[in-house]
Amino acid sequence: MTRILFPAVLLFASILHADIPQALRQINSLKPEGQGNEKASAAWKELVQAGPDALLPILSATGQGGVVADNWLRLAANTIADHAAKQNKTLPLQDLEKFLRDTTHDPAGRQVAFDLIHASDPAKADEIEPELLNDPSQELRRGAVQKLIASGKAALAKKDEMNAKLIFHQALDASRDEDQVKVIASSLEGLGEKVDLPRHFGFLMKWQVIGPFDNTKRSGFDTVFPPEKEINLTASYPGKTGQVKWQPFESTQDYGKIDFNKPFGLLKEVTAYATTTFDSATERDAEIRLGCKDGWKLWLNGQLVFGRDEYHRGQKMDQYKLKCHLKQGPNVLLMKCCQNEQTENWTVEWEFQLRICDATGTAILAFAK
Repeated sequence: MTRILFPAVLLFASILHADIPQALRQINSLKPEGQGNEKASAAWKELVQAGPDALLPILSATGQGGVVADNWLRLAANTIADHAAKQNKTLPLQDLEKFLRDTTHDPAGRQVAFDLIHASDPAKADEIEPELLNDPSQELRRGAVQKLIASGKAALAKKDEMNAKLIFHQALDASRDEDQVKVIASSLEGLGEKVDLPRHFGFLMKWQVIGPFDNTKRSGFDTVFPPEKEINLTASYPGKTGQVKWQPFESTQDYGKIDFNKPFGLLKEVTAYATTTFDSATERDAEIRLGCKDGWKLWLNGQLVFGRDEYHRGQKMDQYKLKCHLKQGPNVLLMKCCQNEQTENWTVEWEFQLRICDATGTAILAFAK
């Protein structure tokens, strides 16, 4: 009887799982506007019904669609894990760990793999996590860094300052997230050590700035002012209230904020530009990460990278992550920043912060001549 039923079971399983690739394609075809939601919902149910056998295909498909698709896939994986726990089914932990450790997989899928391991076997996750301290995925580093922060604080509580310094420096070397770096830097400074935050993150601190140009009725974003046609640091141009010329400006803020209010004053309905040159030791791919709550455009070597025509929607570090390609030697950056007409206190900021790093958030420092 067993010989007869066993192939039948396999045949049933193959039929049940045969649509997994199609279900994954359907979900990854989702559009941000919600197009395809109905078909994706049916595909999602197929994946959940397939159970733990669908987990590895789901993880492999993560990162192939957009953010919306990744959210659906994560939810499917978590739902499968929840159902398995209720039915006392085991997850393929060895396969999940193998997937996690393979850094060629998409970071989002690897993060889901770690979360599944943690939910199913916390002890195993605790064993793995410290090994992720220098992982290419910024998100996967966080837990390992947090463990070091806790260890450093424990050393401080025991008055073991030398060991605490070593631990906090190890945590700083691995940390790429602003909140964790703030805690680490504060701890080190409490131990008498100054942390060079701009260097750690790779903020560009020295710029040439020019302005103000006009932004009445928010017209400045699309207006092509002279700095967009040429970058001539010795030239002067008609500005909003008279002739304007380039002047040097260096940030003294730990997170590299370039505050146009300082050289130009608290102005409204204005536009300004900032330019700097970044000397790259090699030709390479990189990321430009910036934060700005005003209307802005950014050019690299004369090519428009990206822009946002909106105002005062909040600002945070690494708010925008822009992939770019650096040439060996000098790379010219031009930032345009528009201030609007609003007068509330929370609209005063007219600033940006910009850093250059790799995909892990690790600073790329300019070549020192």
